[in-house]
Amino acid sequence: MKFEEITEKIKMLEFHQNLLLQMVEGTSLKFYYLMIKKSLTQTEMDDILQFCENMSMELKKQKAEGFVYFHPLFNEFRSFLQPKLEAEEVIAACLEQGLFIPLMQELKKYSKN
Repeated sequence: MKFEEITEKIKMLEFHQNLLLQMVEGTSLKFYYLMIKKSLTQTEMDDILQFCENMSMELKKQKAEGFVYFHPLFNEFRSFLQPKLEAEEVIAACLEQGLFIPLMQELKKYSKN
């Protein structure tokens, strides 16, 4: 297959992906939707999920120790994310999909939205 043919196939796949995203825009799987929309790889998504899992454990630990101010966790979360992602959109997507609810509810308090 020639380079031009491969390029055309990639363009067609991107076009079809955009159409599919428009078709499922109302999905409750907003985190997955966001990953596709922002063109993240599986590794990048897995890294975010693992990071959120670790942050959830850290939040639980800090709450048990009596912490009530979690802005440093929000800053850590925001700085970890890929440049393609905004913290607020990830928080909203996770909440809507039901991922890491206690963590995301806490982080939302410190976000712009």
